[in-house]
Amino acid sequence: MKTLARLARLACLALCWPLAAAAQDAVPLPCPQADSACLFKALHAHPARKLAAWEKLLAEPLVERIVPAPPTLLEYLAWDNAANGYPNRPRRAAPSRVFAAEMTAALAELPREVQLLFANRLAGIALVEDLGGTGYTDVIIDAAGQPVAGYVVLDAGVLERFTANQWVTWKERTPFQPDADWQLDARIEDDARDNRRQAIQYILLHELGHVLSIGRDVHPPWTVQPKEGGPDAAYPFFGLSWRTEGNAYVSHFDDAFTVRRQVSYYFGAKLAGDRMAEAYRQLAKTNFPTLYAAAHPGDDFAESFASYVHVVLMQRPWEIVVRRGGHDEVVFKSCWDEERCRAKRTLLEAIVGKP
Repeated sequence: MKTLARLARLACLALCWPLAAAAQDAVPLPCPQADSACLFKALHAHPARKLAAWEKLLAEPLVERIVPAPPTLLEYLAWDNAANGYPNRPRRAAPSRVFAAEMTAALAELPREVQLLFANRLAGIALVEDLGGTGYTDVIIDAAGQPVAGYVVLDAGVLERFTANQWVTWKERTPFQPDADWQLDARIEDDARDNRRQAIQYILLHELGHVLSIGRDVHPPWTVQPKEGGPDAAYPFFGLSWRTEGNAYVSHFDDAFTVRRQVSYYFGAKLAGDRMAEAYRQLAKTNFPTLYAAAHPGDDFAESFASYVHVVLMQRPWEIVVRRGGHDEVVFKSCWDEERCRAKRTLLEAIVGKP
């Protein structure tokens, strides 16, 4: 009965939140769009980053912290997209009852030990449309300016369109330009579980990985420049794959993993389609669990967390198949039982727990 009550409450929030998306006005910017320094300064001081804006939602049970994005957060997201040069202007989502129920179920189905990690750390999950990506996570600071929690933004418009395997296949194809001779297919669920709820769950796991990193020593904060993150030795997980050189993060594997610097998800493929097999063969010689993990230290931890929970704790499949002319060229699977990922698995077990 408690679960049904929670689903009904979320459905009401999704359907009855004031001001439907179609009625929203454009969000004014605090500075000219070309003045990125002014925009970033405004973002730093924005109330959406402050704990006071989230305290009420943070007091709710974890599965009741899923809401359509409030106006304050929509303003922050619009400013952030403008500052980073993204054309998208997020608007409030108004998901259906079915979608709202799937969101709650995706969170409620996570292992209990995983949910407990976020009881005091995940302030909320806000739903938008036209985010400019599938998900977004940001830091919440307390009155003293210390990072204490995080929130997640998910694009309901994207999530509504895909089953789990459709979504992961679409995502993993985005770094590569279309090529009629080459095909990539990805699988994170068996046929019986290949549905929208499981897509939501995996996407949510990645964003929860970012939340989990806030205030921890797994990698330098994404809110500072690399040169300002402190000594590499302070971040054990980071040190397994990365080092800081000047004001940039460099992978330990870059000499052999030559495609890494060209890996770009969502916003314009930089790799030719005929380099799919090469990319995954090179990836298999590193300790990155996925190609997306190799993009940035923050995504390395988030992808590792998501993959570990999904594959090891929840016993779900994870596989990439690259084909040429209908023939398998590369089959890339989860690395958690391989020696190359053993050190990362050990650190994840210490944070998340063993199966």
